[in-house]
Amino acid sequence: MNFIKSYFKLDQYKTSVKTEFLAGLTTFISMSYILFVNPNVLGDSGMNTGAVFTATALAAALGTAIMGIVANYPIGEAPALGINAFFAYTVCVGMHVKWQTALASVFVASIIFILITLFKLREKIIDAIPSDLKFAISSGIGLFIAFLGLQDGGLIVDNKSTLVGLGSLHNPLVWITIFGLLVTVILMILNVPGAIFIGMVLSAIFGICTGQIAIPHKVVSMAPSLAPTFGQAVFHIKDINTLQMWIVVLTFLLVTFFDTAGTLIGLAQQAGFMKNNKMPRVGKALAADSSAMMVGSVLGTSPVGAFVESSAGIAVGGRTGLTAVFVAIFFLISMIFSHFWQSLQLKLLHLL
Repeated sequence: MNFIKSYFKLDQYKTSVKTEFLAGLTTFISMSYILFVNPNVLGDSGMNTGAVFTATALAAALGTAIMGIVANYPIGEAPALGINAFFAYTVCVGMHVKWQTALASVFVASIIFILITLFKLREKIIDAIPSDLKFAISSGIGLFIAFLGLQDGGLIVDNKSTLVGLGSLHNPLVWITIFGLLVTVILMILNVPGAIFIGMVLSAIFGICTGQIAIPHKVVSMAPSLAPTFGQAVFHIKDINTLQMWIVVLTFLLVTFFDTAGTLIGLAQQAGFMKNNKMPRVGKALAADSSAMMVGSVLGTSPVGAFVESSAGIAVGGRTGLTAVFVAIFFLISMIFSHFWQSLQLKLLHLL
């Protein structure tokens, strides 16, 4: 225990193992939707959804563990939402590129990422961003997270006239969202430790009690095999031989570059890590991020990056890499609950 406190500098950051555990659990719950969303999205490209589930869990666990142990940041890594849609619908479906070749593009982009990270190009760009813009990035990420949460909860919907409209109160998911928001806000006003996590748990219980969230008949099961996707990125590098595919590589590179940079800055700003307009150990954080992207492509998933949902764990009090280590452990544990995640996916898709 003393080694853990010393290695992660818990006393320096005025935190504890208990706080880091709670923060890790909160971050994992906030990120866990990717376990069923990513296989659903990449499945449309022709990939085996079971293999993608396992690849998603492993890539998230390994990437997050590297971020925590090497960079000592409470930041979770997982296949990024949005870029996975570009992978599936734009590259594979729209451009008629085989998913194996698309994975090879991600692998090549990750190698370039590692190289520019070693030469500290990414670090120099992040350090060059003005302090006012870094504050703006932090605020923007907060608004983005809030918007995504309200949208996923059905409280905000598309509207042809005003672009954004209020969701229907006839949707049961909306009432679960409203309940969760009210409970969380009240707990935060009362300064209850772990308010966000408690709000999540109570929302889930409320959904079960109202019959909107079904309890799966089977919870524990073996993780699906990685065989259909493992190593395909490496085996198909030879297919990156056209201008079109190099444009795809460049797109993966640029989108992931700026997405990760913005996320890291915003989270570091929230946690109070920024010093003299610079993020300490940013080189290690970027190295962890680049490595996670490469590992993810080999396992069989779209680009891996820092997750904005890590802000939930930071809000609970997570301040060190121990939070990330706990998140990684939870992702590994989640692999034996593949049947549970698939059942949850079907239920949520039905509600939406």
